[in-house]
Parts: sequence; C-alpha cells; structure tokens
Amino acid sequence: MSVPPNPVLRAAVRWLERLPTSGAARIRALFTTHSDFSDITPTQYEFAYEWIRRTGLLDDVRSSTPAHRRVFDSAVAHSGPWFQDADTLVREPGELPDDILRAAEALGISEAEAYVHVRTAWGKVDTAERSKIGAAGELALVKLLTVSTHASVEHVAAWSDGYGYDIGVQAPQHHVHIEAKSTIRRGRLVVYLSRNEYETMLRDPAWELVVVRLTPELDPKAVATVPRDWIAAQVPADRTVCGRWESCRLDVPPGVPVPGIPRAAPLLTEEASALLSGSTGWPG
Repeated sequence: MSVPPNPVLRAAVRWLERLPTSGAARIRALFTTHSDFSDITPTQYEFAYEWIRRTGLLDDVRSSTPAHRRVFDSAVAHSGPWFQDADTLVREPGELPDDILRAAEALGISEAEAYVHVRTAWGKVDTAERSKIGAAGELALVKLLTVSTHASVEHVAAWSDGYGYDIGVQAPQHHVHIEAKSTIRRGRLVVYLSRNEYETMLRDPAWELVVVRLTPELDPKAVATVPRDWIAAQVPADRTVCGRWESCRLDVPPGVPVPGIPRAAPLLTEEASALLSGSTGWPG
C-alpha cells in the first residue's frame, strides 16, 4: 500500500477530528457542501475514509493522540516493504524515503519528528510481528519434535517464561533444552536474547538456540541451531556493577546457523523430519 497523496492525508485528518462527535453521513455532507472544505474534492474525501477504514484508524476514533500524528503513523506503517527493515535502512532523518517526507510536510510534521515516528511505529509493529511469528515457530517446533523423536517433548514456555528456554526434550540418557526463535525472512536473521536466556545457556550444557524459518503462511520450512560460542562472543559486556544489560539483539550472518538440531540427533527416529535432521540445509 503506497502513501496516499497529500490531499487524501489531510482529508483523513479531517475525518478523524470529526468522527468522535458526528456520524459519517453528517460529516460527508459537511465536506461536500461547506466552502471551508472545498479545497479537497468529494472523491478525495471518500478515498480518505476508505483508507482510514482499511488501515484500522476507524477502530479507535476517540484516541487521545492528535489526528495528524495518527494519520502519519498509519501512512508509515502501510507504506511498503521497506518498513519491515526500517531499523537498518533508516538510521537518521536524512535517510527517510521521499514519500514519507512528503507526507510529514503535508501534515505539519518536521523531518526530525518524522524520524522519531518511523522508529516508534517500526518498534510497535516489529514487537507485535515477533510475538505472532515467535508463537507460531514454537508450536511448529513442538509438533515436529513430538513426531520425530523417541523422547518426551514439553512446551515449558506455555506455562512459564522463567526457565530460560521454551522446549524441553527429555530421554533417559539424553536431553535438550531449546530456546526457539522464529523468522519469515530470507537473507536476514535477527534474534532477541534476554539476560535470563543467556545466563541459562552459560550454566546449562543442554541449552540450544534453535531458529525456525517459517513460510509467510507460518508453516515450518527449515530449522537451524546458532552455535553457543558464537552467541557468547557477540553479547554485550557489563562495564561496571552499576550497569547491566537485560536483553540484546543479535544479527546472525547467513553462514553462522548450523542446519538442523545436532544435539537432538541421538533422539531422532529413523523417519525423523528432514527439517530436524538438517538434511534440507538452512537457506541464506
């Protein structure tokens, strides 16, 4: 979805400013008959109304956030595929896309404010997306392990997030504690590691960081393990006793993940899924 033209953005603001106190029919009549609103055509008003409906702005017309800021945030979040990588593509205001800068100017938002809005909007969308994809990946991995091993498989994250891992695979002579991370992207792997997860890795030799690559439909496509020594070499260090990191982001290069779950190999059945044995490889 591209960023709407300037008149449509301004029309969207006018809709949101009036909808809390008036019905759509009355507002539509006002826009089409009163000279104060004739700078925007009826067609543009209708396009704006449909746009705020499709982008979800009609779901909370009584929001305390100013209308022009809601319109800008929505324009950013629905502006195209670049937005999913905004954290790396836009590192300063001057790197904002031209259509986003145009929208900001039309809505009376400065370049610096626009940059803050982009970073904030990306953070909200990324958090929600990671939650959805992460849950899907965990469940997919639990199902794959359940049908591919002789061991007992427990989805411990379903009842507590304090273990420092998500899935326990237990057998009399062998066990694996899996911290699962998921992605739908190819060519870029970003994982977020909590302090508790990292410290669990340090004290638990059975701990493994396993990444599940999902299709856009959230079906499992490939599984790989990120080596523990690579993780230990990347995490930040506490500089003093007064400062302590609680979570960190790891950008994992394509050649780092090891296909499959090598530590789980002794537990796999002869008919084990190729995704878990690693024979499918790990796409870059």
